[in-house]
Amino acid sequence: MTGTDIVDLAARLPADSPVAALRRQRPEFVRHTQGSHDVLITPVDPAGVSLIERAAAALRVAAIERDAALIVHYRRRLREIGADAVTIAAAEQGTETTATPPRLDAILRHVTLIASVPGSATRVRLDALRDAGLAPRDIVTIAQIVAFVSYQIRVVAGIRILAEESRA
Repeated sequence: MTGTDIVDLAARLPADSPVAALRRQRPEFVRHTQGSHDVLITPVDPAGVSLIERAAAALRVAAIERDAALIVHYRRRLREIGADAVTIAAAEQGTETTATPPRLDAILRHVTLIASVPGSATRVRLDALRDAGLAPRDIVTIAQIVAFVSYQIRVVAGIRILAEESRA
């Protein structure tokens, strides 16, 4: 685990706030949410999906959902691991360019599709990922990243609402 709670950071939740205290009443929830981030986005062994591809997929979901704090988080993550500006822009804007690798373009197209229209992963679309060099395990990993970041965004949104209400 990174030691940083991304949900708290994205929600701008002060450690001494009532909502932070409420979150800490369920430490397993906090630990497993952050642990899922760490396993999916920053694994020690990324296997068939590179760290850049993982962070780019996460940034794409955050951009689709328009979560400014998570966009900043995943953009920063891409910079930290050496992604170039073209890759970051492609992930954030969902644009294909001749400067991004075809495999990354295929991943970002797929992420955009399943984040926007869940359940739209047809055999033809999955075959396009395989043709781009992704194994079935890698395709599942990408889907897990989309699902996790979508979940993360909703948790952050809920915490923001609770924090706002507790200040009122």
